[in-house]
Amino acid sequence: MGDRAADRGESAHDFERHRVELTGYCYRMLGSGFEAEDAVQEAFVRAWRTYDPGRGPLRPWLFHLATNICLDMLRGPQRRARAMDLVPDAIPGADLGAPLPPDRWIHPIPDSRVLDPADLSVTRETIRLAFVAALQHLPPRQRAVLILRDVLKWSAAETATLLDTSVTSVNSALQRARAKLPPTEPVDEKVDEELLARYVTAFERYDVETLVSLLHEDATSSMPPFTWWLRGREHIRAVLLAAEADAACAGSRLVPTRANGSPAFGQYVNGESFALVVLDVADGLIMGQTTYLDPGLFPFFGLPMSFEPALRTER
Repeated sequence: MGDRAADRGESAHDFERHRVELTGYCYRMLGSGFEAEDAVQEAFVRAWRTYDPGRGPLRPWLFHLATNICLDMLRGPQRRARAMDLVPDAIPGADLGAPLPPDRWIHPIPDSRVLDPADLSVTRETIRLAFVAALQHLPPRQRAVLILRDVLKWSAAETATLLDTSVTSVNSALQRARAKLPPTEPVDEKVDEELLARYVTAFERYDVETLVSLLHEDATSSMPPFTWWLRGREHIRAVLLAAEADAACAGSRLVPTRANGSPAFGQYVNGESFALVVLDVADGLIMGQTTYLDPGLFPFFGLPMSFEPALRTER
């Protein structure tokens, strides 16, 4: 950051040490990892041009700038969502329908970009796909207030200063946001390694009965960019059995990663990147499976675009 940084006693480290927390904040606001990283980078650029140490610490100023950037990005009428937020669940055999454009979907994000292992105050629950999708139901300023107060644990006074408003307004917005926030599904903080190992083995062998046995009876399955989605173990079983005849996913391989505080896998078909699979796990069963049919996500997660056995990582 050149001579100007030296003149003000700043360094790249002063900015970078806030990146993960800021990215998590912007991701919850925007529902897209790519947009969140763009927002953070723009906040850094603006902070570099405008920050004055006389105003106080750098962190609140970065959050002030990032909030304004996110609010500008959220001025359009559309909100990002999951399939289950858009249409009723499908009946097995129903057509997939036309895909929706990328800007309609909640997108996944790698844990490493939004969760600091040293910061236990921000739980994985607040980065889950279901929670981020629920946040999108809130007006943008209410969304910002709820994230700052309930997720990041800012005080009402700090939040009011950041948003250039009053403590009374912040408390009122928080109350309204909490009342509007839809309930989210329960999740497990700890990874059930045995369950995941059984899932991988059954998935790669296309062992439908074992896969189904790992599902909760009300499990969901969705495949962005299609709005088509399923609810219930038996509906998922019927679709898996019907797809078995097509052998479209025969020879699939899974490479583990982490997304949104959840277990996730890069799925490869015939050695080529095919989909990113994100699981919701609770009480020793799989509650939901979201299969993003977008190989463009693989580099974002540090996954290779083609699969070779030697590239497979150990969990």
